[in-house]
Amino acid sequence: MLDIFEFYNLMERNKIMLSFKGDITSELLTSILQIMESKLDNLQEEPKTKKKVYNVLVECLQNLYHHLDARPNAEDGSENHKTAIFMIGKIENEYSIITGNYMLTKNVENLKSKLVKINGMTKDELKEYYKEVLNNDEFSSKGGGGLGMIDIARKSGQKLNFQFVPVDNNFTFFSLNIKIANKE
Repeated sequence: MLDIFEFYNLMERNKIMLSFKGDITSELLTSILQIMESKLDNLQEEPKTKKKVYNVLVECLQNLYHHLDARPNAEDGSENHKTAIFMIGKIENEYSIITGNYMLTKNVENLKSKLVKINGMTKDELKEYYKEVLNNDEFSSKGGGGLGMIDIARKSGQKLNFQFVPVDNNFTFFSLNIKIANKE
């Protein structure tokens, strides 16, 4: 049985401000953004930091909403539509935005190569790459063409911290942890 007190303490130690696991809907995303905007206001965060955190948060949530794959439930074969996990926390002067979702294993290598490419670029190279992708009209069936990940790297000023965990022959769990430093 879940020890809710231990779970609370774990979240407290990791300074988790908001956590969600479940179906991702556009209404939910709107609510999360409103909650986080209010929390950032209550923390009296600098406008520049608030804007950066909010913009990265929007990109991360949009990626979750548009790019996760529904995974069948093991027990009854039904689908867990748009099921994912999302957390945002702040330790000292650094925000962490963490997302996790299922994706088809056959798509892992393509995404991984894009992320590695993005992580290997300088700030100026990212700017040029963003323009190049924007102008080449190579959009996936789910839209975007990878602009979201480029934008996250540009706005956060950090490397993309990602992990792929194989679940079974068809699905992999993809997690992304974005750090945003509040430089004073």
